[in-house]
Amino acid sequence: MEKKERDTESNANGATLGFEATLWQAADKLRNNLDAAEYKHVVLGLMFVQSEVFVEAHGGQRDDISIFGQESNSTTRQLALMNLAIRGIEANLGITHADSFHNDLHPGLKADYLLANPPFNDSDWGGDRLREDRRWVFGAPPAANANFAWVQHFIYHLAPNGMAGFVLANGSMNTNTANEGEIRKQIIEADLVDCMVALPGQLFYSTSIPVCLWFIARNKESHLSFRNRRSEILFIDARTLGGMIDRVHRELTDADITRIADTYHAWRGDVEAGEYADVPGFCKSITVEEVQNHGAVLSPGRYVGSTDQAEENDDEPFANTLAHLTQSLTEQMAEARRLDTEIAENLELVEIGEEL
Repeated sequence: MEKKERDTESNANGATLGFEATLWQAADKLRNNLDAAEYKHVVLGLMFVQSEVFVEAHGGQRDDISIFGQESNSTTRQLALMNLAIRGIEANLGITHADSFHNDLHPGLKADYLLANPPFNDSDWGGDRLREDRRWVFGAPPAANANFAWVQHFIYHLAPNGMAGFVLANGSMNTNTANEGEIRKQIIEADLVDCMVALPGQLFYSTSIPVCLWFIARNKESHLSFRNRRSEILFIDARTLGGMIDRVHRELTDADITRIADTYHAWRGDVEAGEYADVPGFCKSITVEEVQNHGAVLSPGRYVGSTDQAEENDDEPFANTLAHLTQSLTEQMAEARRLDTEIAENLELVEIGEEL
């Protein structure tokens, strides 16, 4: 999902953050028994509506922004259009339903702001048919996992001063499977990562997987009224925040969300956001060089200092880690078989040559 805004103030306050929390809680309850791949259809419309409410809450008008998006499922696209229409929100969702990777309906769009909640670790994105693409500036993503295809798709669609915020599985912060580690390294070296937030597990109603928030900024030097953050990245470890609302579900309070948002706003220099300071165990500002020295790992727990949780909690759940390792082993075994065949063929040619 892409959202383009023009000349809109983006400073948040507690009331807006409280509304945002309520909206996301509603979306998660709607998820209930939905498959993870279908959840994005629910969030799609809610993000659009939230964007409009946010602008109005800060003294703007709905006409101040232009909204763009795309949906691959015909039925949910129609539901999103209806949801927007009954609220009087105009949006360009393309002329039909289409796959964002294989049929980008907004190829020339450069958005000022982008929000997204893509499917996690999607292995069925047709990556084997898209080995070369103009969006893969930092490297071709692995065919078996779309995480860094989404990241590069978002970056490609950002305007020169554009900013993006999206949710991904924790593995995206530290995986080295296939080409993912190298892609992440290149994105960091390009100084596009502005802030990383590690969230606790059990926030969703149909999965206990912990997630992280990526904030990307095309221009960290002189955008709006923010300070120059060139070659800096903010890390926030929010894994201990929130409280259990029942045996299996955790919920972030308005105060938790405000604390995370205010920390980021103060660090980047928002007007009236206050002074930023590192807080051991919660947040720390790190240079890009330091991150590269840590193997281009973006897990906040690696940098913020003392915490009650072990470093290994930054990683994905064991089932996901095992899946990635299995995928990598399968690929290596296939390559080994190919090399064995090639060696056998070469040896056969050598034997034939000797006989002649």
